[in-house]
Amino acid sequence: MLLIRSKFASSAARASSSVVRQRGAVKSFERLGGVKFLGSRSLSTTVSRSCAAHNNLSFVLEKQDHVKFEDRPIPTIQDAHDVIVNVKYTGICGSDVHYWTHGAIGNFVVRAPMVLGHESSGIVEQVGDKVKNLKVGDRVAMEPGVPCRRCERCLEGYYNLCDDMKFAATPPYDGTLAKYYRVPEDFAYKLPDHVTLEEGAVVEPLSVGVHVVKQGDVKPGDSVVVYGAGPVGLLCCAVAKAFGASKVVCIDVNEDRLQFAGKYAATHLFRSQRVSSEENAANMIKEAELGAGADVAIDATGAEPCIQQAIHALRVGGTFVQAGMGKDNITWPITTMCAKELNVRGSFRYKAGDYKLAVDLIATGKVDVKQLITGSVAFEQAEIAFERVKKSEGIKTLIRGPGVNESSLAQAANITLTN
Repeated sequence: MLLIRSKFASSAARASSSVVRQRGAVKSFERLGGVKFLGSRSLSTTVSRSCAAHNNLSFVLEKQDHVKFEDRPIPTIQDAHDVIVNVKYTGICGSDVHYWTHGAIGNFVVRAPMVLGHESSGIVEQVGDKVKNLKVGDRVAMEPGVPCRRCERCLEGYYNLCDDMKFAATPPYDGTLAKYYRVPEDFAYKLPDHVTLEEGAVVEPLSVGVHVVKQGDVKPGDSVVVYGAGPVGLLCCAVAKAFGASKVVCIDVNEDRLQFAGKYAATHLFRSQRVSSEENAANMIKEAELGAGADVAIDATGAEPCIQQAIHALRVGGTFVQAGMGKDNITWPITTMCAKELNVRGSFRYKAGDYKLAVDLIATGKVDVKQLITGSVAFEQAEIAFERVKKSEGIKTLIRGPGVNESSLAQAANITLTN
């Protein structure tokens, strides 16, 4: 069923606008009111007819399962160190999808309309009076969380643990899926000329991988096992290799993703079977020739069987890092953990220095994020991109900013991994 209704306002710019709502499976159509839709799908998105009439077109989550495009006020300089960025590319994180489908993550509940997105790059549009290191026209990757800078955790450099963190697309703070976004100068990282804006949009998940691997204290010669061949798991493999790990074992149940991991960064692959976690771990250790076990195990799935297997896969004195989010409570092999005297660590976002290192890893070619980019979609097709991520199609799908045309990089990408 296709419902069309019109909105009228006093201004001439809004008088011509209309709202289109599409529900159920509707066949593809070439163009409707200046907005393209690709493929047959189910949409619950409100789309403005003329994007050109908008000042700051934004992709807004109204409530669980309901999103819309909305013209928001253009952000202004609030502090002399602020910059305004014209957002060009935004990746989709699992947290974005979770807010969309569930309306909450733990205690963070969407109680008011919120702009989604936090993996973004763009071009500096305006700078505050005290900005020294950036100028209008600079291409930047935006770190989406701004801490208080004053608390004990911030002063230690662990601002990711700040109790007063303002993180994009985490209630109640708006995200970056908009034409413009404001960020402090020191949280906008200038991209080298040879690094594309598409790559810049992958700096955020790469920073997550950097922090995870740092938490594991991975050193040259270490053996590292990574559970999960999704975006974060793959980036953990790549960072571990860049840090000098001699063996990087990627473990998953999806054969297509495993094969990609082998071509991307993993030195060994293992597909978990329907056997006990102890048996899976023993088989993996044997196949990857890990001897007494791995030095470091990283779980990027949040799945209970993977976490259990990781504990059994470690050598005595090894290190386990939990990166993936899953159930609040799981069955934990506590006896094995204690007997092996394992180091068990959590990992949350990224701390001071991680974002800069992520940019450096891309710039120096030590980590290639281009291979992870499945492609990009127009801003008006944002919900289609969310549907693809929800179905685990591809690896990293980018949403182009309002008015941004598809680039040669996106056209060339030909990764079609599906479950």
